[in-house]
Amino acid sequence: MNKRMGTTLAALSLIALALAGCDSASVTASGAESQTAGVAPSSKPAAVEEDGTGFDADITNNSLAVSPDEKTAVVSDSREKSLLVYDLVDGGLRKKIDGFGTPRNIVFINDGSQFVVSDSTLGTLRFYGTEDCELKDEVVVGPGAFGTAVSPNGKTMYVNNQAHSSVTVVDLQARKPTDVITGFSRPRQGLKVSQDGKQVFVTNFEGDKVTVFDAVSKKILRELTGFSKIRGISVAADGNTMYAANSGRNSISVVDLQKRSITKEIAVGREPYGAALSPDGKLLFASNKADNAIDVIDVSDNTVVKTLDGFKEPRQAIVFSRDQERAYVLNRDLSIARVNVEELSLSDTVR
Repeated sequence: MNKRMGTTLAALSLIALALAGCDSASVTASGAESQTAGVAPSSKPAAVEEDGTGFDADITNNSLAVSPDEKTAVVSDSREKSLLVYDLVDGGLRKKIDGFGTPRNIVFINDGSQFVVSDSTLGTLRFYGTEDCELKDEVVVGPGAFGTAVSPNGKTMYVNNQAHSSVTVVDLQARKPTDVITGFSRPRQGLKVSQDGKQVFVTNFEGDKVTVFDAVSKKILRELTGFSKIRGISVAADGNTMYAANSGRNSISVVDLQKRSITKEIAVGREPYGAALSPDGKLLFASNKADNAIDVIDVSDNTVVKTLDGFKEPRQAIVFSRDQERAYVLNRDLSIARVNVEELSLSDTVR
């Protein structure tokens, strides 16, 4: 048995124990390998690659999460084995957290008091305190853990596993997996929960499709097709429209979710990765990695109203403030560009 297969089976065994209700499925902070936040090393997470290359290091993505109070931002790039934590008030770097394999996605939970990082090499979710940036808990979900999304009530996390073409459902209160849903095709970063929490949208890199499943029954409802190298997605608050970035044909697809079909293609710049919808649902930011730019789309008529320059390889990592006055865009060097949404201009860069 080769090393990768052995670590994969070990991680999957831990998931099986978790689903059976065994406490050994949760790796606590005291048992984590990383010494990042003053945690002493004990046993290694199941999926660590000894050669240092990472479980799926050839797949590149970045991530940006902004706390609800907009005081803290946490960023990552899968090519780096660390996270950066920024102070958005003072505009400087608070801390660098080391010890990751291939960090994938970051999301704040518990009203912003903690943030969670998925790592596809370690095969875990790592929980950190926002105030002290220290590791609080680590939950095994299996190598390949990629995109994450949290239900509107904050109780459930969904985790895309691109290696096993599955989605793991995690109880955030119990801190353990409860279900593993299959039937996907290499799901990566794209993962969205509808505003009412009833449906989950999963982007499949293989097959260029989006799979929709019911959050209660865990049953797949339908598949949406017709995309080209699909990247980021957004779903309108009313649940009637989805927007998807096609890096393969330089466009944003507008999908009628009732008709289950693409009704419009909006031409944008080269290699669009992000398709981020503003809180009021009126603007869509399409980040074009190859052009180092963002096309701003007015969704009332699906036209590009402005192109913003001055970024460096923007991908899916775009976050709007709750009041919609600002948008945060992650650059390749892990600096954060702040956009004045009303004026549609760059205001400053946090680094």
